[in-house]
Amino acid sequence: MQRQGKPRRETVRNLLSSTAPVERATVRGWVRTVRGHKDFAFVEINDGSSLAGLQVVADAGTEAFAAAKELSTGCAVEISGPLVESPGPGQDWEMKAEEVKVVGTCPETYPLQKKRHSDEYLRSVAHLRPRTNKYGAVFRIRSSLALAIHEFFAERGFLWIHTPILTPSDCEGAGELFCTGPRGGKEGEEFFGRPAYLTVSGQLALEMFALSLGDVYAFGPAFRAEESHTRRHAAEFWMVEPEMAFCDLVENMDLAERFVKALVRVAMEANSDDLSLFSRFVDKTLPRTLRTVAEQPFARVSYTEAVDILSSAKKKFDYPVEWGLDLKTEHERFLCEQHFKKPVIVHDFPLSIKPFYMRVNDDGKTAAAMDVLVPGVGEIIGGSQREERYDVLVSRMDELSIPREDYWWYLDSRTYGSVPHAGFGLGFERLLMLVTGVSNIRDVIPFPRTPGNIEF
Repeated sequence: MQRQGKPRRETVRNLLSSTAPVERATVRGWVRTVRGHKDFAFVEINDGSSLAGLQVVADAGTEAFAAAKELSTGCAVEISGPLVESPGPGQDWEMKAEEVKVVGTCPETYPLQKKRHSDEYLRSVAHLRPRTNKYGAVFRIRSSLALAIHEFFAERGFLWIHTPILTPSDCEGAGELFCTGPRGGKEGEEFFGRPAYLTVSGQLALEMFALSLGDVYAFGPAFRAEESHTRRHAAEFWMVEPEMAFCDLVENMDLAERFVKALVRVAMEANSDDLSLFSRFVDKTLPRTLRTVAEQPFARVSYTEAVDILSSAKKKFDYPVEWGLDLKTEHERFLCEQHFKKPVIVHDFPLSIKPFYMRVNDDGKTAAAMDVLVPGVGEIIGGSQREERYDVLVSRMDELSIPREDYWWYLDSRTYGSVPHAGFGLGFERLLMLVTGVSNIRDVIPFPRTPGNIEF
């Protein structure tokens, strides 16, 4: 699958995919390397459109040769000339430079030299790291999958809903919210007349639209004021949240599985060149992992069955395994990486560890909830069938000391034509970690926001 259509200007990607020589082309980008010789100069230029750069050759005795020898790594250039078949190995095409124009100079202190830099160092120059092969690939894949998300839901008749970023409510009931603060810093002068927070989820608002328009989804930023420094958590992240009316837990799990499979297939088809970098330098098992996700049916087990598997495993876990405790990342990864050796959907969790809006099962002890677990990451999706029964929902809110008056509109929806409905949330960055094999969420977000870090 190749989505790139006609660009507004010639790109390295399009030139490299040419099927015939081009009499004259102009390419603009940044210099990766310059090699000067007696008879010619080689310049590799990359404009971010592809993993590979375009090799430009300037022959001695020309103005282009003199200009090329003065170029430095990192400078921005505009180069024109014919595109010809390359006599050397490694590329089909190269450009014969006729004109070389420097658009932006770059000093020798340029932070990205021709060597491999650590991820930690590149986070300190996050404004420049998209110019590297690895991060250019990450963000091209990110763009491709963002488009694929909208296509997936559009093809299935879902409507895209823009849910609020500012909200008075805490969807999860966890209290880990960023408060916007009072106007001018003065207590009692809140801009909205009451405290407002950055959203952790658009789910509650989405439910209102599902109960009016049918199948809907949101795709946007979410925020969590959680003092977590793990590789899987960030204070600002993106969530994909479908919500479906007249839907139960089984249908919800079916959609979640189809969704993950579809996105992985898109990455494998549309971004194969970029994925090859991660297969070579980040995770050599990545091709096998992605094929497994795309091709094999996900395992499905109840939470109770998962606890039994973990309890009988011949492995010592750092965290205890006991019915009623939430599964930790090490438990999730054991289930999908060692026991089932493929993605797993765990369903019907203890009611005591789930939010108020999840439907209470007939046993009175479990909720109609599900998590999708994938290799290398653990949980990538969390979802549930929502509690559509007014009396049960009120009982759960009272049990958890959630003020009814703050959610009067949410309770209203259970009074006026309530129906069974369900949905889930997929962490977009965790999807990218799965697809690329990158192990730290900070490296799949353009400018990561984590505790103590808001540099850019």
